[in-house]
Order: sequence, then C-alpha cells, then structure tokens
Amino acid sequence: MQLSLPSSTSVRWLGWLRRRIRSSELWLIAVAILVGVVAGALAVVQAKIAHGLQVLLFDIPLDQRLSAQAVVAPWRTLAIPVGGLVLGVGTWAWLKYRPRPAVDPVEANALHGGRLSLKDSAFICCQTMLSNGVGASVGLEAAYAQAGSAVASFAGQRLNLRRADMRTLVGAGAGAAIAAAFGAPLTGAFYAFEIVIGAYTVANLAPVAAAALAAVLVAERMGGLPYLLKTTTPAVQSWFDYGLYALLGLICAATGIALMRLVASAEGLASKSLIPKAFRPAVGGLALAVMAMVTPQTLSAGHGALHLNLTASLGLKMLFLLLAMKALASIVSLSSGFRGGLFFASLFLGTLVGQIFAALSVYVPWLPSLDPTVAALVGMAAFGVAVVGGPFTMSFLVLEATGDFTVAAAALVASLIASAMVRETFGYSFSTWRLHLRGETIRSAHDVSWMRPLTAGRMMRKDVKTVNAGATLAEFRRRYPLGATKRVVVVDDQERYAGIVRTALAYAHPDDSQEAVSSLAAYGETALTPEQSIKDVMRAFDATQADELAVVDGDRKVIGILSEAYATRRYAEELDKARRELTGEA
Repeated sequence: MQLSLPSSTSVRWLGWLRRRIRSSELWLIAVAILVGVVAGALAVVQAKIAHGLQVLLFDIPLDQRLSAQAVVAPWRTLAIPVGGLVLGVGTWAWLKYRPRPAVDPVEANALHGGRLSLKDSAFICCQTMLSNGVGASVGLEAAYAQAGSAVASFAGQRLNLRRADMRTLVGAGAGAAIAAAFGAPLTGAFYAFEIVIGAYTVANLAPVAAAALAAVLVAERMGGLPYLLKTTTPAVQSWFDYGLYALLGLICAATGIALMRLVASAEGLASKSLIPKAFRPAVGGLALAVMAMVTPQTLSAGHGALHLNLTASLGLKMLFLLLAMKALASIVSLSSGFRGGLFFASLFLGTLVGQIFAALSVYVPWLPSLDPTVAALVGMAAFGVAVVGGPFTMSFLVLEATGDFTVAAAALVASLIASAMVRETFGYSFSTWRLHLRGETIRSAHDVSWMRPLTAGRMMRKDVKTVNAGATLAEFRRRYPLGATKRVVVVDDQERYAGIVRTALAYAHPDDSQEAVSSLAAYGETALTPEQSIKDVMRAFDATQADELAVVDGDRKVIGILSEAYATRRYAEELDKARRELTGEA
C-alpha cells in the first residue's frame, strides 16, 4: 500500500496554523501543551517498559525498585551481559544503517536550530530502556528528554516554525518529559530553561511552563508517581550551616568533575581495547553482574536505593563502599556502551556524598551537627548541578520533592557554589563534555548555530587582485593605477600567498620604481583559511591590526580576501538577529 501525499486541505490547514503561531504567542502555547501531553505520556510508558523488563528478568515485586533489593539471585544477574550483547549487536546493526551520530536535545538547540531525527531519537530511547531494563547503571532521564524533544521537533518541522520558536518548543518537550518523570513542573520548566534552551526569557516562559504542567497532569492520570522525599529537621539552624553547605557544594563539584573525567578516560581506554565494539556492553555487563552480587544498589538508576538509604542508618564504611561502587558501575556502564545518562546516578551519588559529609562533621567538635537526610538532599542537588548543570533545576527538584523551603534554600546555596566551581575549573556539563570529546566547542545549549555560516570562506570576496612578488613597483603602477583598488595580494612564482600591498604605499615614493613590490608586502605570515569561524577571524584581525586579510587553501594559494569591516558588520547583524529572536522581538 502506498502512502498518499498530504491533501490540499491538510496543507492549507497547516499553513493556516503556521500563520497563527507566527502572529500570536497563544497558538505556540497551545502547541506546547499538546507536546507536553505527548511527552508526559511517553515518559510514563518508557518508565513502565523498563521497570517491566526488570520485573521479568530479576523477579522483583511489581511495586518495588531493582536497586532497593537486598539481594538478587546470582544467575539472574546474567541478564546484564546478555542484555549488553543484544544492545551491542543491535547498535552495530543500526550504525551500519545510520552511521552519523544521533543528536541530543542540547546539541540540537545549540547547533541545529532545534532539529532532531525522529528515527534516531526512537532508537536512542530503545537503547536506553534496554540498558536500564537489564540493570545497567544508567538512568532513563536521557530517554525521557530525547523523546519529548523529538516530538516537539517533529511538530515544529511540520509547522515550519521559526528557529526561535523551534528551540523553545524543543526545550518545552524535554522539560515536560522531565517534569512528568519527577512529578515536578518547576523542575521540568527550569530543566528546559537552563539546560536545553540555555536562556530564560518572557518569550519562552509560557510555552515551557504550560508544557510542563500538562505533562505532569497526564503522568498522574497514567499512574506516574511524584518524586517525594520527606524531612523532619530544619535545614538551617544557624548561619554557620550555610557555610557548611557551601563547602559541601565544593566537594560535590570536585567529585562530579572527577566522575566526568573518569567516564571520558574509561571510554578512551575502551575504544583502544581489542574487544569489538559490538561485544563491549556484554563484557561491561559481566563486570556489572559481579558488582550486583556485592550489592544490588549498583544496578539501574538507583531510585530505590536512594529512598532506602535516606531512611537507613548506614555507617561510614558502607557509605564509602556504596559511593565507590555506584560510581564505578556508572563508569563501566557508560564506557562499555550502555546507553543512558548520569542524571539520576548523580542524584544518588550526591546523597551518598552528603551523608558522608554529615557523618564526618560529627568528628569535628566545634562544627554544628548536620542532619544526614538534609545533607543528603543538599548533596543530591549540588552533585546533580556539577554533572548535569542547572542550579535552579536541582533546587526546585529538592523543593518539589520535600516541600521544605529551608532545605531548598540550603540546596540552592550548595548548587550555586558547585555550578560556579564547575564553570570556573571545568566548563562543561556531562552532555557538553561528551560533545567536546567529539570535537564540538559548545559549552551549553545557547544557540550558536547562527555563527556556523560565518566562516572566512563564506564571507570572503573572490575577486582578488594579485601581483607577482618579483614585479617592480613601476610594473605594479602600470597594472593598478592609483584609485583602482585599495590593496593587492602578493603571490610568489608558485602562486602561493606572500603578503598584501596597499596601493597608496606603492605610489608614496616615485623614485623607487625598480624596487620589487615584495618589499612593501605586509602580513605575509598571517592568512585565513576557509573553515575558520567568525571568532577566529576576529582574533586574527585583532592580532594583526589589519584591515583586510587573504584567505588561502591548504597549499597557501589565494582563494579570496576578507575585510574586517565586512566581517564585523555580518557578525553584528547575526548577533542582533539572535538577540531579537531570544527576546521575542523577531
């Protein structure tokens, strides 16, 4: 059966809707609500599929979490390497079909104007559900956000939305999915603002908030449970407590940076190993199975283990053991090829760091004692910020999970300290760090795609006036009369770049007509290449103080010339356009 082309009625309807969205923000909000509904439903469905797989493979009660089990039958842990084998072979086959790396929401909004592939996103979600379902130490939050943003991107592309509206809608979809996962609309909204869109403006406030609320309502109707953590002790009993929580934020930042670097190092070692890529998840699964026999808390994202540990009174040795093993399980899972993120693992690790910090503070006589549960929640937020980013996202997660403003205030202090330290010393979240390892330069979801076309090769003029370096000034004056051109590029006998001569300078001394023109050439050591970005171009102009620079190919043959004035004007035009889109003026 052949698929029919869209009817003229549907085309007219889409055109009408596109015009309404472009002319009224209310229509964009309506579309965002629909995206939120779908994103919330997909988040619940993915969670149920992954949990159902865990129930089937590990024989756990339907109402319990895998990581909260006291013990798992050793033979059932073989599901991890077997699942890893299925994942590895399936990924290998998929990459044969689609070899280009998939784009995540942050990369899409930063580099591609919010455009994601629906097929790639669906496969990422399947990979993540399988990885989490067989017990690998990865969370489903990456799949939630991928699904929500993919639905939003698909809708935006069908409606042919403007880039700013597309980015807002993609952020709304990702934020709605996170809101549904935690039953926390403020957390989801600020996840969109801080992590996926990269900015908070009046223009994107209403669509994102509406999508998050719609997703939470849908998730509740479908049986999704809100993320609740209760406390009984006030978080702040003296101003000195804020200093302790700030110190906890510093510790979480340092630990989070170490974790991200260890994941990158482990991935590098895995890529150099002799194990074929398709079989690496199975090998990693064997290591995870061994760790699971020590403690099942290393399995899955760790939701159950987090709740269990907050109500248990664990000794320092056990806390350190759990911290080391959960971190190692996450590193092994990600480096061996299991799909997922560090979102929830970072929350779990943060609670362990917070509990350890509270336990150690008891041994310092002059320090006030910290409540282990409160310290765990503050550590959860700070560690989450260090790895994922978004201080307000994590602070609102604590607020919506506990309903305690004092705990949220302490979490905000630690989160801001952790965020500042990570930006100052490391500069990346986990998602942007992995993009950096792939060769990208983005550090957040701020829209930099408008800068991509501003390369030296695209901005240069191709009508270049040239002269041989051996030509005399008399010959130069015959070829280029005064006023014919401002500058001429000098090339050698092999047509390679040798500098730039200002025409006026060649007429400054009439008596030196037999002197070689190369004696007046400047900037012979400095030239641009076609692929250089606008930032590199402007740095070159600042360093040389030149008005124009030549653009050369790999053989240093001149292919164009670029003026500082034109590059500056193009940069200013695109910057102003991006500003107007960001503030909703466009």
